[in-house]
Amino acid sequence: MPARSPKRTIRYTPGDHLFVTFVPRKFRALTDSVRRTLSGRTPDHEPNPAGGQAAVALVLCPTHDDAELLFIKRAVRKGDPWSGQMALPGGRRDPADPSLLATARRETLEETGVLLHEENCLGVLDDLRPVTPSLPPITVRPFVFALPEARPEVTLNHEASKHISLSLGALGAALGRTRLVLRGHYLVVDAFLVDREVIWGMTHRIIMPLLDLVNVD
Repeated sequence: MPARSPKRTIRYTPGDHLFVTFVPRKFRALTDSVRRTLSGRTPDHEPNPAGGQAAVALVLCPTHDDAELLFIKRAVRKGDPWSGQMALPGGRRDPADPSLLATARRETLEETGVLLHEENCLGVLDDLRPVTPSLPPITVRPFVFALPEARPEVTLNHEASKHISLSLGALGAALGRTRLVLRGHYLVVDAFLVDREVIWGMTHRIIMPLLDLVNVD
């Protein structure tokens, strides 16, 4: 049986040119499933966190048979407790942000140049806080987004030194434990070990529920 062609999505905004985006059927099925699951649950959110709020974006993009997740590597900066680590686009809520969803969209645009629309948001995961006492007690809210195009153009600002896109399957296969040296101390941590990078800590904890949702082992 011949392979099915990708599903065609027509997107149009009044005043714009009409254009057509081809979305692989497997990616559409995955994102539809994530949207349904997230819309059917009540996330665990802290209403008034004492240590401030931040938001991150899990940006999914299609491949021919999977979905990729966009990561950045934070620039090495003095005073940044996550300096030089792999991360998701995001940051602290600005007083001008009307919501944490707006924070995730603004920070992603600033850090990567990737524009996320509200309709790209599939849903929201549970709030998380750092478990290490030396880290700021900030509450982080993760939002899951899906873009129809494969690997959008990324333009990094000064807050990031590189970006990579990793498939969900590759992440599942890269799950393990490793030893790190952090501020002179040895740590054994759960992490994704991929492309000579270590994805651990808060970023690892944020990603795991998404992998569970899509049944990635």
